[in-house]
Amino acid sequence: MSAQGVPFDQRDGWIWYDGVFVPWADAKLHVLSHGLHYGSTVFEGERAYGGTIFKSAEHSERLRLSAEMLDFTIPYTIGEIDAAKKATLEKNNLVDAYIRPVAWRGSEMMGVAAQKNTIHLAIGVWEWPSYFDPEQRQKGLRLDLSEWRRPDPATIPCKAKAAGLYMICTISKHRAERRGFADALMLDYRGYVAECTGANVFFVKDGVIHTPTPDCFLDGLTRRTVIDIARRHGIEVVERHIKPEELASFSECFITGTAAEVTPVGSIADWHFAPSGITHQLMDSYTAEVRPKQQAA
Repeated sequence: MSAQGVPFDQRDGWIWYDGVFVPWADAKLHVLSHGLHYGSTVFEGERAYGGTIFKSAEHSERLRLSAEMLDFTIPYTIGEIDAAKKATLEKNNLVDAYIRPVAWRGSEMMGVAAQKNTIHLAIGVWEWPSYFDPEQRQKGLRLDLSEWRRPDPATIPCKAKAAGLYMICTISKHRAERRGFADALMLDYRGYVAECTGANVFFVKDGVIHTPTPDCFLDGLTRRTVIDIARRHGIEVVERHIKPEELASFSECFITGTAAEVTPVGSIADWHFAPSGITHQLMDSYTAEVRPKQQAA
C-alpha cells in the first residue's frame, strides 16, 4: 500500500535507530531533546536508484563533517553509516527510495551547553518519486522571490547541512506556495542570487551555464554532479556572483538537488525562461548518471 498522504509518524516499516531496527511508529525521541530546542541536528537527503544509493559515502562524509561543525561527533564511521543505510533500504524492501539519515544531541542536558548529551543517529527510507508536482515540473516551475536571505557565513556554519539553517527556507516556501508558486529563490546577504529553499540554481546564456558561487550556502552534491556532467559534455560552466537584474538576460533556468534532481524553471517572479536544449540534455544525462550502469544500458 502506498504511504502517500500518511503522516510520517504513522507509516509502516522499520527505522534504523542507534544501531538497531525499531518499528517505524516507535522511532521516537524525548520532547526535551537538545536537537529539538537548540537546532543541534544535522541530516542528509539521498536517493537510491535500483537498490544503489547514489554517492552514499560522500553523503555520509558530509553528515559527519556537518556534525563536527556543530561541535559534536557522530559515533559511527563513514563505512558503518553506509552499511546502515543499505541495510535500512533492504529491511524496508525498497530499491528506488529517498534516504534520510539524521543525527542530533539528546536529552541529558537542557540548556545552550550540552557537552554530556548522547549523540543519536537514525535513518529512515521511503518512496518519494518527485519533489515537485510532475505537471509543474514538466512545464517548468514558477518561483517566487523570497523576502529572506541566506546569512553572512560569519554568522552561521554555512557548509553544514544543519536543521536550523532551514528555518528561513520553510517560511519562504510556505509564503511562495500560498502565493501560487512552487518554490522561492533566495538572495544572499549581499543581494546576489543564492539558491532555492532546498535546491541549487543554474542559468543558461548563449550556451554557457552560470551558477552562483557557493560561498554562503550549501555546495550540493547534486550541484557538483551536474557541473561535472556538463563539463564532460563540453558545456562551459561559470561559477560567479549573479545579480538579480541579470536574470532577464538568461534563456534557461533549472534547479538541482537530491530531491529535485534536475528540474526546469519557467519563471522567477517576473523573469521568464524557456527550458530547452541544455536543461533537457542535463535532465537526461543526470538520469543516466544516477542509475546503476546495468539499468542505464
